[in-house]
Amino acid sequence: MYEFFKYLQFLWRSKNEHAVHSPFVFKLITEGVKTRIPLELRQLLPKHYKYLIGQKLKIKVEDFGAGSRVFKNEERGIDQIAKVAGMNQKIQELMASVTAYFKPQNMLELGTSLGKGTVAMHIGHPEGKLTTVERCPNTLAEAVKGFEQFGLKNISAVNALFTDFLNEDNQAWDLVYLDGGHTKDFTLFTFEQLLPKLHNDSLLILDDIYWSKEMTEAWEQIKAHPEVTVTIDSFDWGWVFFRKEQPKQHFVLRL
Repeated sequence: MYEFFKYLQFLWRSKNEHAVHSPFVFKLITEGVKTRIPLELRQLLPKHYKYLIGQKLKIKVEDFGAGSRVFKNEERGIDQIAKVAGMNQKIQELMASVTAYFKPQNMLELGTSLGKGTVAMHIGHPEGKLTTVERCPNTLAEAVKGFEQFGLKNISAVNALFTDFLNEDNQAWDLVYLDGGHTKDFTLFTFEQLLPKLHNDSLLILDDIYWSKEMTEAWEQIKAHPEVTVTIDSFDWGWVFFRKEQPKQHFVLRL
């Protein structure tokens, strides 16, 4: 009910491109999120999903953070996970357009699951280097099988806790997609770990900012952070930019 109520609020408050007075954000929502992906790459999204729901194997899933709202036990069918977890095709296409628009050379996904988001990030900019991190080894193994099935390159899959990975990581990231944990403390801690690895032109995308009241509280604190300038609430995602040349602004936009 919390998420539904917040969605009604979002519909009431959100604007379209005509209410945007930032040239950077205006171009992003009129051109960037509409960047076209070549058909042969775009077709990978439904093909990959069909592949996943065709997998009838059951695996033991180790849940971390807030856990699952759907599954009540650790043993889950791959096809069942694919139907309820990760991005739907509309959000996958949005992610692909974003990566095609910004062309980030170094991309990081925190929370692989079965790789639906990973594939979307990859097809937007196949030449970019993409690192995806997942704590559950069984889930990650199935995701990697999918990448191999479709011959996807430039993807490095890492089995680790986010905190352990970020403690050892020295890469500067152009695009980071955070989809894991789903608690306030975890999200804020991960954000602080990421900050030294982000630069002026980095984009951080936070998934599920209305998952719960505490996730929304984490989003509000990140918006207010002194190193954050431009933020966008598109309901499914919270977009975070660090462009020092821009004044601090927040937008609630229907994309």
